Amino acid sequence: MPNPKLQLVGAPFTGASERSVIQTRSISKIFSLPEGPVTALKDVNITVNKGDFVSFVGPSGCGKSTLLNIIAGLLPPSSGTAELYGEAITSPSRRMGFMFQTAVLLPWRTVEANVLLPAEVYGLKPDSVREKARSVIEAVGLKDFIKAYPKQLSGGMQQRVALARVLTYEPEILLMDEPFGALDEFTREAMNLELMRITQSAGITCIFVTHNITEAVFLSDKVVVMTPRPGKVSGVLDVQLPRPREIDTMKDPAFADMIFEVRSLLGRHI
Repeated sequence: MPNPKLQLVGAPFTGASERSVIQTRSISKIFSLPEGPVTALKDVNITVNKGDFVSFVGPSGCGKSTLLNIIAGLLPPSSGTAELYGEAITSPSRRMGFMFQTAVLLPWRTVEANVLLPAEVYGLKPDSVREKARSVIEAVGLKDFIKAYPKQLSGGMQQRVALARVLTYEPEILLMDEPFGALDEFTREAMNLELMRITQSAGITCIFVTHNITEAVFLSDKVVVMTPRPGKVSGVLDVQLPRPREIDTMKDPAFADMIFEVRSLLGRHI
């Protein structure tokens, strides 16, 4: 019988409505290289609704990060459109925050000064957001390290600084490109729990790129599986697990079933 949790390739997400925040319509991206054109993405249609946590998984080189950069307004599509609340995305928006694979902290600035850096870029007075920054630094568990420098922090702590730097400016949408990929398993799990707690309490819509299937299922409301290059949507899994989630959620047989469904979708194209 067809699995009601699984939407196969061929159509955008179901459920596009007044709740829709991000939509891509037939997005394709072709890069011109010396050896010839390379098609990174082909005909990608997705809809992300307000408050959703959506993860993208797929093999290396399938265009996940390229798609995220298009949604962020950092890269134009070759064809098709990406939309934010129904308006074409042509440049970065203050309504979105972007967290990269590495923390990208300035080594000569303290934790607090790194978190306040975007205020200077935005032309704000740091004192106008200092109280908010300190509140967020405390929320991510770094209250005792507010005056520390990056070299004094572990990798996981540096990523917490990067997360605080994004959240201080209260984005409606959080875009994350494998932000925990370099962390050890225990630190990664702790960061996943922290991320879920913060995004759910603030009602932030999150689009998350990862190679880790377990991480994708654990975090997400929907998991989008992409094919090898040129990247297309192979299928979309609706993660019907109750929230809030804890590590014990991974013991649920339904959790294991969903992981195998994602693996099955990936296996069709590998």
